[in-house]
Amino acid sequence: MELYLDSANLKEIEEAFQLGFLTGLTTTPTFMRRDGISDIDGTIVKLSKMVPVLQVEALGQKSEEILQEVDRLLALGLDKKKTVFKIPISLEGAKACRKLVDKGVLVNLHLVYTIQQAYIGLAAGATYVCPLVGRLQDQGHDALGLVEQCVNAVNKYGYNSKIMFSSVRHAEHVRNALDIGVHTITVPWKVLQQLTTNHFTDIGTQQFFQDTKLMTVKVKDVLRNEASIINIHKTITDALVVMTKSKLGATTIVDDNNHIKGVFTDGDLRRLLEAEGDHVMDKKLSDLDLHYPVTIEADSLLYDASVIFRERKFDNIVVVDNNQPVGILDIQDLI
Repeated sequence: MELYLDSANLKEIEEAFQLGFLTGLTTTPTFMRRDGISDIDGTIVKLSKMVPVLQVEALGQKSEEILQEVDRLLALGLDKKKTVFKIPISLEGAKACRKLVDKGVLVNLHLVYTIQQAYIGLAAGATYVCPLVGRLQDQGHDALGLVEQCVNAVNKYGYNSKIMFSSVRHAEHVRNALDIGVHTITVPWKVLQQLTTNHFTDIGTQQFFQDTKLMTVKVKDVLRNEASIINIHKTITDALVVMTKSKLGATTIVDDNNHIKGVFTDGDLRRLLEAEGDHVMDKKLSDLDLHYPVTIEADSLLYDASVIFRERKFDNIVVVDNNQPVGILDIQDLI
């Protein structure tokens, strides 16, 4: 099934066609007006150089006027092999279509709302016959049934036309198009972006990245820029300042020789405040009941740290290099 982008927004067109697999672009004068485009001809020429195939409107009340408009657009420099001219379905439009197809010009007879209209487009040899699903559903009609009738007509009678599923409103319409077996679909950028989105895919992808990170990244590679370290002779208030600056919930306590003596956490602070009150903030760290913390070498893999977090139920691990503290690994750093 061919996949077209339905747009006139230059920014999203450029982004979409970087994907590399879109068949082409469908656009309308209405889209251009909405995007504030006043130089229609200049925009058409620019778009023709940006996309593999461009489908543009060729308007006229009479078949002769439509033919003249096609000639005028081709004279701008459009490639006949890479340009499809969109013509609203009518007897005059079908007449023009037949003449254009006989000259090797690609035609899309669109604004189709009935199987009878579609039949005329097929009989006229249109390259594309294009029912508008969203608009028809807005009016309470069985748009999907119409598209299926169009596809069946092509398959049953052997027409060369392709049925284009247009006026796409949401991702479910793309599934509908695939189920029916249309030959072409044109979708807005907003819907196109949704086609690869799925909650379970996101979860699985995140897990793969997480597991890869654990097995390949070293502890030292995820440490915060500012190590959370404080001298044992400082106060709890000083420790709180260090923790705040480092944006960590813990700080490593060292003596004057930079030897590790313990660790102070925000959990320790809450427990001390509950037990002793506000005056505890002036208490020196040397007066606390300190214990040597769990440590990990800076060159260790994050996987080793994850094992410690899981088995020891800690939120922070002191990171050392040659027995010297270089920082604190927070459990959130693994995510």
